[in-house]
Amino acid sequence: MIVELPDTTTSQVSKTLVKIREDGGVVALGRVLTLVIATAPGAEEEAIEAANDASREHPMRVIVVSTEPGTETAAVAPRLDAEIRVGGDAGASEVIILRASGDAARDEESLVMGLLLPDAPVVTWWPGAAPAVPGRSPLGRIAQRRITDASAQPDPQAALHALADSYTPGDADFAWTRLTLWRAQLAAVLDQPPYEPITRVHVSGAIDSPSTTLLGAWLRLQLECATSVELTPVEDGSHGIHGVQLERPSGLIELVRDVPGIATLRQPNQPLHDVALPRRSLRDCLADELRRLDPDELYGEVIAKGLALLDGAQEVTA
Repeated sequence: MIVELPDTTTSQVSKTLVKIREDGGVVALGRVLTLVIATAPGAEEEAIEAANDASREHPMRVIVVSTEPGTETAAVAPRLDAEIRVGGDAGASEVIILRASGDAARDEESLVMGLLLPDAPVVTWWPGAAPAVPGRSPLGRIAQRRITDASAQPDPQAALHALADSYTPGDADFAWTRLTLWRAQLAAVLDQPPYEPITRVHVSGAIDSPSTTLLGAWLRLQLECATSVELTPVEDGSHGIHGVQLERPSGLIELVRDVPGIATLRQPNQPLHDVALPRRSLRDCLADELRRLDPDELYGEVIAKGLALLDGAQEVTA
């Protein structure tokens, strides 16, 4: 069910939610968190679809704040249009879409405060453009977790380093979440004999892949050896991480993704292995991040310390 509320107020939205529950029996019982999505007009549906899919694992209330950048300071009449989706149109969640302009868009925190679930954690997600310091932004201050996506920024590598400079415990980024399968596979390889130290690491990937840089930072931090990161121009089919090389006395270990979704593992004196390493969807990344509502200490250590250790070890090739 979809209920439209043109030119409304947050108070009226809250009253309408109560009425919907009373009339139709749609309740917020069992909701484990409130997810606030901050996005721009026209970009709401992709984020809502990912949230609806993730809500089957994490039942929640979804509040989408959609504002056109610049309208909060321009000579635009204040206006708030809202839309409420429940039942089959909202997965296992309640979706509240707030489209604000003019003075109504100036204070995003006030827009959502009256709609948060009582005594439930708050997670804020910026699927597109994110504030310079997420932890100090209006929607970031009210959240236990703050999720950004460096790959969605105009310059993903610069965005990643900006996140390192502004890191606050509770911050997270999908560039790190997309590394889960790579990290698991590399850890499994190093957990097998021979248990020799790694002497050198080389990571390669596309220049629009902040995950490539984060993977190099993680390996540099964990293995404490010389690490280089090679970033190549984006070509057809060459997005994301390309491969990892680990050198040790007995030979070279290579995990290379030549085919989308499939990587080849090469190890000394062992047959080739094909490993499933698909690029993770928005739904998978969001559901993964919502599994923990405490700060991700390892991510914090990698982005705050590991990136600094990589200074001078990155190379952009033509």
